[in-house]
Amino acid sequence: MAVSGRAGVTRPTSTGRFEGSKVFSYVWPTSIDAYEVGFERGAGILALAVTSHPDFDDTPLFDETRDGNRANDGGEWHMHWVVLGPDEACGPGGLKVKDIPEGARPRLPRTWPGVPILIDSPGWQPQFTGDTVEVRVPFDDITPVKSATFDGVTAGLRVNASAHAPLLCVADVFKIASGNLSLPGKVDQ
Repeated sequence: MAVSGRAGVTRPTSTGRFEGSKVFSYVWPTSIDAYEVGFERGAGILALAVTSHPDFDDTPLFDETRDGNRANDGGEWHMHWVVLGPDEACGPGGLKVKDIPEGARPRLPRTWPGVPILIDSPGWQPQFTGDTVEVRVPFDDITPVKSATFDGVTAGLRVNASAHAPLLCVADVFKIASGNLSLPGKVDQ
């Protein structure tokens, strides 16, 4: 995704707490079924997200800073799969990373970080070059990717005080590559 200015330079300011903290993100909503990366079939809009959030770390299996501490990497740009869905609690026409209701046991990827939302933390590192963000994503079966479409979005997300209020809302959409989320992009193979 090409952005205005240098990609990855702007990051959110730390609030010093989890609730109310900010997440900056480059997001690629896709037409790929969430099942293909480990979630339930038809769970919602599968999106690849490259995020930075200095107030929490949601990649417990990986050490992005390579300092021996796996719990201090949230401010580093890192990658997630997220499942998005509509929720008016996030504002008119708003989207959220879908919550996992208390007591529910949905299908989840092996690298799910243990939080009550449909998110995966597979540990792939984004690359930033000038105005470009690039993530190389391996698939065991490339078939679902061949017909997939996507879009590019730069966005700000907000962590709410309650785990199900919802927990993670898309608070600001800064730019949509297509202008209308029509998912016109095709994957290079």
